[in-house]
Amino acid sequence: MTEPMHPDQLELSPELAAQLVTQLLPGTDPATIRLLPSSATTSTVVRIGEDLAARFPLQPTDPDAARSALASELEAMGEFAAVSPLPAPEPVALAEPSAAFPMPWSVQTWIPGEVADPLAIAGSDAAADDLAALLLALRAAPTRGRRFRGPGRGGELTAHEDWVRECLERSRDLLPVGPLADRWERWRGLPRRALDVMSHRDLIPANLLTAEGRVVGVLDAGGYGPADPALDLVGAWHLLDAARREQLRKRLGCSDLEWERGAAWAFVQAIGLVWYYERTNWTMAELGRSTLARLLEDPAVG
Repeated sequence: MTEPMHPDQLELSPELAAQLVTQLLPGTDPATIRLLPSSATTSTVVRIGEDLAARFPLQPTDPDAARSALASELEAMGEFAAVSPLPAPEPVALAEPSAAFPMPWSVQTWIPGEVADPLAIAGSDAAADDLAALLLALRAAPTRGRRFRGPGRGGELTAHEDWVRECLERSRDLLPVGPLADRWERWRGLPRRALDVMSHRDLIPANLLTAEGRVVGVLDAGGYGPADPALDLVGAWHLLDAARREQLRKRLGCSDLEWERGAAWAFVQAIGLVWYYERTNWTMAELGRSTLARLLEDPAVG
C-alpha cells in the first residue's frame, strides 16, 4: 500500500467513489467511474465517463468552511475558463458531506491531455509560446478592483520567511542548502512595485496538460485571482530550459525585478517539495529538485 502523503489523509475506495458519484449524478454508469493515479497533493481525482471528473479532498477540515471555499473555487474556475486561451475545466456540481464521506467535493468537465513533465517540454519553443499566451491573457483580464488576499503565495515574499527557513533546515541532507539559502537572502528583499494582475496562482506541471510538445490545457484554477504579476512566472522554472525561459520573458516584456521575483516565487514553492514528499510523492519531490537546480544554474537571477 502506498504511504499516505498526509498524516490525516482521507481514504476513498473505487467502490465508495462509484457510490457517491451515482448518488449525485443519477444515471451515471458505475463502470465508467474510476480513480486516477495522480501526483495531486490536495485531491483524489475520479474520472466519470469521458467528459467529467470529480475531486475529493485528501484531508479533513471544517466541512462548512471547506464548502464555502469550494464554492468560491468553482466560481473562480468558471471565471478563469472564460478568459483562458487554453481549455480549462468548468464547474458542474458541488456535493455535500455525508456519512460516507465527511467533506464536500466537486465535479467538473474533463480536459484531455497528458500532465506536463518538467523535463519533457523544456526545449519546446511552442510550449514557451503557449505559456506566454496564457500569461498575457490573464494579465489582460480585469481585476474588477480586487487585490491579493492571503494566505498563500502572491503577496509579499517576506510573508514566507518562516516556511522557507523551516524547509532549508529540513533539507540539509537532501539539497545544497548553502547556495539555496544564499539565493533566498537576496530574493527575500526584492521590492514589490507592480500592481496585482489576475493570476492562476499555481502553475506547476501537474496543473498543465500537454500534447505533441504544446501546452493544451490548464487545470486547478480554483485559486484564480489577483496577485503579484511575478507569481505565475513560476511556470518558467518548473517547465522550461534557459533558452525557452528567455523566449517567454521577451514575450511578456518582464523587467529584471519582475523576472527575479518570479524566480523567488518558484523557490518559495519548490523548496518544500523535496523534504515533504520524498517518501510519498516522487513526482512532486523530483519537481522540487529540477526547479531548484534551474534556479541555481540561472545567472539571470543569481
